[in-house]
Amino acid sequence: MRRVSVLFSLVSVATLVVVMTPVTGYRPWLKPNSSDLMLGGSKKYEGSSEFVKMRYHMGPVLTANITVHMIWYGRWQNSQKKIIREFINSISAVDSKHPSVAGWWKTVQLYTDQTGANISRTVLLGEEKNDRFYSHGKSLTRLSIQSVIKSAVTARTKPLPINPKSGLYLLLTSDDVYVQDFCGQVCGFHYFTFPSIVGYTLPYAWVGNSAKLCPGICAYPFAVPTYMPGLKPLKSPNGDVGVDGMISVIGHEVAELATNPLVNAWYAGQDPVAPVEIADLCEGIYGTGGGGSYTGQLLNDRGGATYNMNGIRRRYLVQWVWNHIVGYCTGPNALDQ
Repeated sequence: MRRVSVLFSLVSVATLVVVMTPVTGYRPWLKPNSSDLMLGGSKKYEGSSEFVKMRYHMGPVLTANITVHMIWYGRWQNSQKKIIREFINSISAVDSKHPSVAGWWKTVQLYTDQTGANISRTVLLGEEKNDRFYSHGKSLTRLSIQSVIKSAVTARTKPLPINPKSGLYLLLTSDDVYVQDFCGQVCGFHYFTFPSIVGYTLPYAWVGNSAKLCPGICAYPFAVPTYMPGLKPLKSPNGDVGVDGMISVIGHEVAELATNPLVNAWYAGQDPVAPVEIADLCEGIYGTGGGGSYTGQLLNDRGGATYNMNGIRRRYLVQWVWNHIVGYCTGPNALDQ
């Protein structure tokens, strides 16, 4: 991924303010910070290179059934929630039409822990918490994001369950909320909560709805940057540019949370402060031939909407992830499969 990283050590909150710098952050259409690992360039397969060394650093991965607990921060329409919920539920929906979201997750399942146990096939939608009144304001810092999570797990009524071993906490901010470095450097990131703030070490991810702030950056290719004149946006599969753009970022973050929840498991490169993870290596690649500003070969429905994977009832556009066994990015819609 391109994701925010923090020194993996027990330091004071005051020190954390210093080291929580925007070293990385996911953007769906560029692949900076991984070029040094891809000097061989693209060969037959997307993103392939003998220079990429995805290594296991002995940390835990999510081999037990994964439960995604969601926090809806700000104002969300029910139709928007349904799009995202179904995407999460589609990860384990093995009967979906090919190419499917479940087929995409099979690449994530290839990663193992030190015992040889694979990432869980089962990803469940857990409890949800609504924060409709912006309890921490409409402008969040990286640390205040953790405070939002604390509010959700310590709420007096219906708190989110504490599930540090197999739970993922997904904080989604509405289109009128600004998060530190949003749009300029990040569209989403993942890390883990600090016991000094939340009381527990919980793997979490944040993803923002960019519809009002920067759709050309974070909802590409359903919107295009103003500095790319002449490039037409693609039609989104569920009729919501902001939310359809979020889907790929959510997939990116969930895949990396499963394989690197505490930032000490699967990543490439020598720097644990700024690890290059399994989705970072495939940013901007959605189909065969993808790379650079080209998404790769995609599919279109009868209405002209673009997608590359089928969910339970909906269609989605989700970036590919790195397959460490074959050494290139893979996805269920690959033309050579």
